[in-house]
Amino acid sequence: MNKNAIKKFAIEARKKLIDSVTDKAGMLGITEKSCSDPITSGTDFEVYKTVAGTEVTLNKRQCDQRNRLVSEIEARGFEAVVEEVAYTWFNRICAIRFMEVNDYLPNRVRVLSSEKEGKLEPDIVTQAPDVDLDLTAQEKEEIINWKMSGTSEDTDKLYCKLFLKQCHQLHDILPGLFEANSDYMELLFGISYTNKDDVIYMLVNPETGISEADFNVSTLDEEGNPTGQVEIIGWLYQYYNTELKDDTFAKLKKNVKISKERIPAATQLFTPDWIVRYMVENSVGRIWIEHLRAVDPSTDEKTTAEKFGWKYYLPEAEQEDAVNAKLTEIRTTYKDLKPTDITCIDPCMGSGHILIAMFDVLMNIYESAGYDKREVAFEIVEHNIHGLDIDQRAYQLAYFAVMMKGRGYNRRFLRGRDGKVEPKVYAITESNEINRNHLQFFGTHLSEIERNLAMMQMEGLLDTFQDAREYGSILNVDACDWEVLEQFVEDLGTTGQISFESVGSEETQNQLRKLVRVAKNLGQKYDAVVTNPPYMGSANMSSNLLQYIKNYYSDYKSDLFAAFIIKVEQLTKGKGIFSLITQQAWMFKSSYKELRPKIYKNVIINMIHLGAHAFDELSGEVVQTVAFIQSRFCCENYSGRYVSLEKYKSEKEKREGFFSCPKQYYAKEISFTDLPNQPTAYWVSEKEANCFTKFKSISENGVTACAGLNTSNNERFMRLWYEIEYIKIGFNCNSYDELINNEKKFALFNKGGGYRKWYGNQMFTLAFDIENFNILSTIGNHLPSRQFYFLPCLTWNRISSAENFSARICSNGYVFDDVSPSAFMMESDMEYVLGLINSKPFCKLLCILNRGMKTETGNVQKVPYIIASKNQKELISNISYNCVMLSKQDWDSFETSWDFQDHPLIREASTVVEGFENWKSECDVRVQQLKANEEELNRNFIEMYGLQDELTPEVENKNITVRKADLSRDIRSFISYAVGCMFGRYSLDKEGLIYAGGDWNGTYQYYEGTFTDANYAEAKMNGQYTWKDLGTPFYYLPVEGKSPLECWKVDDDNIIPITDEEYFSDDIVSRFVEFVRTVYGTDTLEENLDFIANALGNKGDTSREVIRNYFLKDFYADHLKVYQKRPIYWLFDSGKENGFKALIYMHRYDADTVGRVRTDYLHRTQKFVESAMQNAQYTIENASSASEKSKATKAVTKYTKQLAEMKIYDEAIAHIANQRIEIDLDDGVKVNYEKFQGVEVAQEGKKTLKVDLLAKI
Repeated sequence: MNKNAIKKFAIEARKKLIDSVTDKAGMLGITEKSCSDPITSGTDFEVYKTVAGTEVTLNKRQCDQRNRLVSEIEARGFEAVVEEVAYTWFNRICAIRFMEVNDYLPNRVRVLSSEKEGKLEPDIVTQAPDVDLDLTAQEKEEIINWKMSGTSEDTDKLYCKLFLKQCHQLHDILPGLFEANSDYMELLFGISYTNKDDVIYMLVNPETGISEADFNVSTLDEEGNPTGQVEIIGWLYQYYNTELKDDTFAKLKKNVKISKERIPAATQLFTPDWIVRYMVENSVGRIWIEHLRAVDPSTDEKTTAEKFGWKYYLPEAEQEDAVNAKLTEIRTTYKDLKPTDITCIDPCMGSGHILIAMFDVLMNIYESAGYDKREVAFEIVEHNIHGLDIDQRAYQLAYFAVMMKGRGYNRRFLRGRDGKVEPKVYAITESNEINRNHLQFFGTHLSEIERNLAMMQMEGLLDTFQDAREYGSILNVDACDWEVLEQFVEDLGTTGQISFESVGSEETQNQLRKLVRVAKNLGQKYDAVVTNPPYMGSANMSSNLLQYIKNYYSDYKSDLFAAFIIKVEQLTKGKGIFSLITQQAWMFKSSYKELRPKIYKNVIINMIHLGAHAFDELSGEVVQTVAFIQSRFCCENYSGRYVSLEKYKSEKEKREGFFSCPKQYYAKEISFTDLPNQPTAYWVSEKEANCFTKFKSISENGVTACAGLNTSNNERFMRLWYEIEYIKIGFNCNSYDELINNEKKFALFNKGGGYRKWYGNQMFTLAFDIENFNILSTIGNHLPSRQFYFLPCLTWNRISSAENFSARICSNGYVFDDVSPSAFMMESDMEYVLGLINSKPFCKLLCILNRGMKTETGNVQKVPYIIASKNQKELISNISYNCVMLSKQDWDSFETSWDFQDHPLIREASTVVEGFENWKSECDVRVQQLKANEEELNRNFIEMYGLQDELTPEVENKNITVRKADLSRDIRSFISYAVGCMFGRYSLDKEGLIYAGGDWNGTYQYYEGTFTDANYAEAKMNGQYTWKDLGTPFYYLPVEGKSPLECWKVDDDNIIPITDEEYFSDDIVSRFVEFVRTVYGTDTLEENLDFIANALGNKGDTSREVIRNYFLKDFYADHLKVYQKRPIYWLFDSGKENGFKALIYMHRYDADTVGRVRTDYLHRTQKFVESAMQNAQYTIENASSASEKSKATKAVTKYTKQLAEMKIYDEAIAHIANQRIEIDLDDGVKVNYEKFQGVEVAQEGKKTLKVDLLAKI
């Protein structure tokens, strides 16, 4: 199945249909802003002014349709109605396509395509007017005239007429999808098969549309299952909602809650077929197998399921004798069960996937009981299957899916058996628009007692279903006498007695019929309930939905799926079976701790723990799911079967893993209740469980873990440390008062980070001066846990799985974020506790309490704590301290650390090769030592916990969180360090950070370069440091015993050009070559440049060309990556032609920087390029060699493009240069960077062009 084609069609079709419906509404005088009144009217017509300014005349039927349309718009809004009309026609078009491909249409004539390959004209057009569509004589005449005309306009009219007539015919057999011909939606319908931009051509085009095979019920998947029905309907529904879903989540980011109209799009998720089969076979199928076992106790579950072809059925786990006795007793209730007795429902049916699987399993059951297959289709729809959904479009597709399933089993199914086929699948209906005054006209022939009862119950239902689409199937419907209610609704006593009060009562009767059907589905109980409920966190719920959840599901309000777990249980009969696929959060998270005991009151028969990637349509680790089967009875010692498929990384892998070698566990729910918060930790061994009763928790042993602050606006308050002035950061402050007394604005800030143990991830700062402190005290979470700010701590990343739990030590001076919880204790215990929580036993025990992508602070505090002997504690603390030192050495070897001293490749090395080999050796030793340390810690703690049978001390290399040498990465970081030295951030004359804001002239001294002294010339020629041209000005860091020329020379104007040819004396490649020469000497210069070029791997004939190409193409991308899109070196960039590029150092920026970039570099570059182009043109005119001319011609083309690019760039940069913009480093990179972007440049006769002065981040 080509999902890409399906997705493309569904998304584009929605756009086109919405546009078409909007245009059609406009031609009726209806827009989003207003519904116009008629400009002229008569007894049987009305005239309206269209949005185009023309007039349109509507006949009486069309007027009625328009009036209904206007009423709907007034009640629900223009956008909602347009969306409904668009998706209804989408569903109808797709339904007709499905039916014509499978030859299910009553007249067996194709409507959208032709049976003749390559024929564009649909067969219905070719055969008109002779096709069987109940055409009137007038309609036939119109069709003939249109065909004879042959114009595209008449052809479209012809096709629209035939299509609508086909829809009218289908109303007789599919009234749930095709409304009667009075449907107002016809007014907003337009269609064409000749227009290649129309929906029809997009659908049936064999090259770019959806393949017929994807609609064909005979098409089989790799397992031999038919895919042409369930798959295509499900994917069309999901993909149709794509843009609406994206828009809904975009609105959520702006704090716009999910409205009832958008709940379906936001929560819809097509469940993989194999998971659906698992749920249905183990619920509906299990009920029948229990019946067979009751009849014949020797029945083998596995063998029986295999005979039925139920691949995903899991036999019951082996039980104790007492449990088996109880199960045998329960099983007797199924002994007299007949297939027609099995009632089942999907209360969140979506497009009907689960209902179709139920249909297939029930068909197996009926056939095994000797029923005729053709009759079974009717029995299933009449007795067994029920469905509900909040979404009208989902109902349409589910209804259609069930009807087509029946048609697949019985050719005559659509014609009915004793009247029309009416599946008990419905869309949730609301009572808002029902006229309660009309109730007085109902039930007039009932007895007084029955009428009063019906009236009371109907009033209750009308109250219950107020805004029902907001709540869906979690609605609680009181028990009712459904037979009396149905009689009440059918007994309308206004026949022949129409009065002012009774007008519209027939419409009310239709509304009440729908309401009672829906209420009955929700109000009765079922043998099997199977569903994939919507997932929606409480933070995203509308106020109405959230309040309803709080009122009726208060202990389960964290997510909508939790309320559905409770509702599904309520819908299930005693000893019945229910199955759901939900997010796994309920199994572990503390916010569901009230839900878990409720779940454990019913036996878990089996479970497949899917984890992440169960849905290929959902990338990442966020949605982690579990599917499970429960029976509604309690048995403490019942042993459930649990299949773990978490390790598999795709739908396919999980399905294959289910059959191959899944991890299977057997656990009793009573075993979960002895663990803190009662997690569904089915895999836990007895020794692991005993740790929680044998040892006190970490919080009971003097360790306090807590979450930190939430700013509610990180962009306002948080900065990466290298964005701001270094001198404004408060390092090693012991208190807030010390921060303020030292006149520091920014505090160190723990903000999580990647997987790293022991030390590191120290990148962030927080604006925490008095002004910002006071603001933060009133927003976000109001600065909780303040008593722990600035204290030494252990910290970790909350956004990580417990399996990858990694803690780091922090000295005094830190504030911490809510995504970076921290633990506090006596300083003498810190290394010991750090060793403990970074050990394998700790992670193993934490995983029992915590699964998923977030590690909850409360769970960390509940992990058992081992109290060591004095000698053990000292040993462990020493090893842990050594781990911290090793990790700190690694962290400080990279320039994103504020304790970075110099680049490791320049330490005691005569060549880059030697420097890299030394660095590689250092890294390897560090990795091995850290690995040995961690394994020793594991060995100690495994023994102390008594988990020798559960764990081994070995640590995989991938889990050692210090870095190994990486030639490409390390050479690039070497180049970055060189650039930092060029700008004066670092220096070859002194270790560490030299300048990051503040007083430049207090740090560096200026050398003007106007010297003639021979001694200086001798120093230039023979000294360690050299400079390109005698007399070039520079800054230098004063070093005792060194003259200025002997010091490392820093760029004087804070601008280093990057050009594709060497135009300037401070050309970046020349400066880099000078850097390499300075570090390693002249003798090995070429050798070093070659090594660097080879490591970079860029194109170029020489090492210098390779390095130049790296600066032109890759340096800035690398810089953005290393500095997390907060660059400290800014790239002025004219565009993709590489006409002009120049770097500046943001901490040295001043108001004249842009002006200098323009006049001293851009303009000079333009002149250089103009000169180079003249030379190339001279070569073209005078060279005798063809190759020289060709080369020169290419050069002229390049120079021409570069000059054009620089001309536009010059106009933009002039605008900013004249403004002399100031920047404030306190605002960070993002705010300041934007000041130089999106400069508008006027173009004669063209749209204004927006130009970015700086390369995009």
